[in-house]
Amino acid sequence: MASSVVVVESPAKAKTINKYLGKDYTVLASYGHVRDLPAKDGSVRPDDDFDMSWVVDTKARGRLNDIAKAVKGADRLILATDPDREGEAISWHVLEVLNQKKVLKDKPVERVVFNAITKKSVLEAMESPRQIDAPLVEAYMARRALDYLVGFTLSPVLWRKLPGARSAGRVQSVALRLICDREQEIEAFKPVEYWSVIATLANAQGQTFAARIAEFEGQKLGRQDIGNEAQAMAIKTMLEAADLSVGSVVSKPTKRNPAPPFTTSTLQMDASRKLGFSASRTMRVAQRLYEGIDIGGETVGLITYMRTDGVQIAPEAIGPVREHIATQFGEPYVPDEPRHYSTKAKNAQEAHEAIRPTDVSRTPEAMTPHLDDDQNKLYGLIWRRAVSSQMASAEIERTTVDITARRGGETAQLRATGSVVRFDGFLRVYETARPQGEEEDDARLPKLAEGETVRREAIEAKQHFTEPPPRYSEASLIRKMEELGIGRPSTYAATLATLQDRGYVSLDKRRFTPESKGRVVTGFLENFFNRYVEYDFTAGLEEQLDKISAGELEWKDVLRDFWKQFSGSVDDIKDLRVGQVLDVLNVELAPIAFPEREDGGDPRHCPRCEDGQLSLKVGRYGAFVGCSNYPDCAFTRQLGDNGNGDNDAGEGPKELGADPDTGETVTLRSGRFGPYVQRGEGKQAKRTGLPKTWAPDDIDLGRALQLLSLPREVGLHPESGKSINAGLGRYGPFVQHDGVYANLDSIEEVFSVGLNRAVSALAEKAAKGGRRRTAAALKELGDHPQQGGPVSVRDGRYGPYVNHGKINATLPKDKDPTSVTMEEAVALIAEKAARGKTRR
Repeated sequence: MASSVVVVESPAKAKTINKYLGKDYTVLASYGHVRDLPAKDGSVRPDDDFDMSWVVDTKARGRLNDIAKAVKGADRLILATDPDREGEAISWHVLEVLNQKKVLKDKPVERVVFNAITKKSVLEAMESPRQIDAPLVEAYMARRALDYLVGFTLSPVLWRKLPGARSAGRVQSVALRLICDREQEIEAFKPVEYWSVIATLANAQGQTFAARIAEFEGQKLGRQDIGNEAQAMAIKTMLEAADLSVGSVVSKPTKRNPAPPFTTSTLQMDASRKLGFSASRTMRVAQRLYEGIDIGGETVGLITYMRTDGVQIAPEAIGPVREHIATQFGEPYVPDEPRHYSTKAKNAQEAHEAIRPTDVSRTPEAMTPHLDDDQNKLYGLIWRRAVSSQMASAEIERTTVDITARRGGETAQLRATGSVVRFDGFLRVYETARPQGEEEDDARLPKLAEGETVRREAIEAKQHFTEPPPRYSEASLIRKMEELGIGRPSTYAATLATLQDRGYVSLDKRRFTPESKGRVVTGFLENFFNRYVEYDFTAGLEEQLDKISAGELEWKDVLRDFWKQFSGSVDDIKDLRVGQVLDVLNVELAPIAFPEREDGGDPRHCPRCEDGQLSLKVGRYGAFVGCSNYPDCAFTRQLGDNGNGDNDAGEGPKELGADPDTGETVTLRSGRFGPYVQRGEGKQAKRTGLPKTWAPDDIDLGRALQLLSLPREVGLHPESGKSINAGLGRYGPFVQHDGVYANLDSIEEVFSVGLNRAVSALAEKAAKGGRRRTAAALKELGDHPQQGGPVSVRDGRYGPYVNHGKINATLPKDKDPTSVTMEEAVALIAEKAARGKTRR
């Protein structure tokens, strides 16, 4: 039989599939994407008809060489990467590289896709190969080019016009605007007073129930229609003296239908709501469930592919689910016909099957011994949602009782509502989120008859105030982005992580709050690039990308139309000075930068000096408010701070106690960049900033000492013998070993993470290509001839560069990094050092 090389993304997937296919197949992993656009100017060239330069990732070179070597000795290449746009792109990149290496010759190349990593799915896919989907690859290239052009055109504008701003992105900036717009709504919100009047009543048997005022003196009253205490007390007084009887009892049977099985976004939403998982944590666990779990010596994928916007289940999977429902719960729980759901996806090529268990007989209870805690929780959620989607509707009887109140010529009406589940149906397995307001119908009402007199137990009038809209949680933000058609569900987790990494937003009590840096960036983009952060424009661009996937649009036509307008917008503001930008933002952000003063004075008047005007300033760490008389007046305060500045004389350090080990005083202080704790005094004092989720009022000596203990040693790595440390960095909590950094799930975990968890997190990060502080050396040139110290050529995030000590000098674009000589490196380093001195 002919030998075949099969290429997949991950080694876990490769290991599982290799067992299914047998000795005539060699399954190799690409470890994700193998090529990308270099993070530097010129990677996408609009003037050359959007020609794109792809560079093989340093870590991927060895893997591609292994694949090429295997293909040379094989008869066929099978590209079996994931069944979505990114998977199609990886297959295309691998094929392009192999063609460049000229190892394919006339060997057949096939593309296969499977939605689940089970033996049956994989073998069936091998029987139905196809060619690479060109329109899907073109949609990927268009999306990648657009993201590059926006990021690498807008970001430098931000750097020049708003020092301290880090980046902008096609989807990232619109998501940030959503968060900032919601914050503006909250700040502009004016609470409105309203009152509720609720009666506690009892029937003849003494069974109590609650009824709300619904009508008074012929006027119907909604929940917020009683606007003041006088009106509420008038109603309360009347009800306390009125005769009360049942006016009507109306019961209506209703049905509640199950929700469809999970898509990527609905899985992220429910995992957040029910399990408290972040979007990235959900996708990380789902990936493991998809790639396979060891069950009795066999590796089996437990769920279907988890990046999908489809809600339908494959016909061959529906039968076993219905059979399981009948066996487990009884025939009444099986609907007469299978349920079919329609997808909201605008592009059928990207609308795959919903997320479901690959084998419904593998119940959550049966899988518990084989899964860790996170996997067990998420698998249970997916299994129950999929099974419930094929179950009978819940039958609920909703009852409304109107109570008539009479006192002399005055009349009022109270209303009580309740519900009874007559048949639980799908609710036996999965409780879905209900529409707002339905929760109040949960109360079960006692038996009541028309004309029956009811007894008054209590009448309560209570004051309330309307509340502002809540800040977005990960789940509600994902729901909003999907509703508006912004981005793709498969990219939401990465987008939200980027916003936090950039310091544009913080996540406090699972709700997003925009940071000053994020608000200034959004204000800038809304005023100078408004079209590109409009919700409709971004959604429209997504629709065009979908049409490219479907073969309905030419991808370069979309790029040409976009670039013509976008580059013009950039040219329009290239001559703007930072001062002019800040003048606009002073007006745009006035409500948070210069809040109204209690004494009615000018909010821009400096509280420290006599004649200074407050204005927005931008620095390395973002925006702040400062005085126009700087440096004579050094007044500053954080954007959004209503106080008299960080350096106000009345706000000194707060003493928390003494460090029991050193005897030094530990204090809580406030600085220009926020609150921090300090141990000791002077140059030797140790200082640590408070995490954004920690409130200064909650800091005591114990919490402060925890922070000051970081970074802490977790233990020695069992393989290398080198120490593993845990700490807090600019990207959040982490563990670090031998230059590799792995994120932890929470700040609290930094203080408690043990050796086993740390080793596991580092191994997982290393498998994906862990973050290292020092870029890999491409070439060692030796010691600097004049100054000593090693000189090397390194491959960095923004391209190759030469390094000597603390000086990094970028190589010219056309220079091959492997051909750099010591003389050339010394010249580049000297030039960079001279530029640094000139700036100072």
